[in-house]
Amino acid sequence: MQTDLLQKVADREISRAQLFKLAESDFGLIPTLLVGTASPKATVRYGCASVLVDLCGKHPDKLYPYFDGFVALLDSKHRILTWNALAAIANLTAGDSEGKFDANFERYYGFLGSEYMVTVANVVGYSARIAKNKPYLADRIAAELLKVENLKTTPHLTEECKLVIAQRTIQTFESLFYLVENKKGLVDFAQKYQNSSRNSLKKEAELFLEKFVKQV
Repeated sequence: MQTDLLQKVADREISRAQLFKLAESDFGLIPTLLVGTASPKATVRYGCASVLVDLCGKHPDKLYPYFDGFVALLDSKHRILTWNALAAIANLTAGDSEGKFDANFERYYGFLGSEYMVTVANVVGYSARIAKNKPYLADRIAAELLKVENLKTTPHLTEECKLVIAQRTIQTFESLFYLVENKKGLVDFAQKYQNSSRNSLKKEAELFLEKFVKQV
């Protein structure tokens, strides 16, 4: 069954939507999809990973038993799979009754040190979801995000990329503001960018400050 299903995905006989519905009607297929993420065929590994992310979002309780499998996927040599794993784990915090995310907090936020902008931006963006599901981690999360202004530049993370990440961080801080004790730290961060040369970042910082600066 496992081989047949993955072969149909490889041959494009099953669409992504159909694969999602199949797995949603039979969660016993989750191990097969996880195996599929290791396929040498891009169609299979990315198709399976994408469906798994969506399932984690819609049915975190059903996918939670496979939490460790998504943690392992963080180490994939394929960056897209790492991004999928970051998303899946963030989704699973909604049903994290055993504190598995907490145990992997450093590992997850270690990706803020990635040399790739998209990886860093994903961690920043998913942080809003994580904080919503685990508000007691909000200050700890904010402390990690405040470090992004000190990111080292790389060929894949330029100074302009850092501005994009700063903008994403301010957007995330909007979700964290009422959850954290260190509100001043968030406001101070935004103030550093209110005169940014990047217009969208400047606007984001100004809007954030207009909304929150008087609450510090």
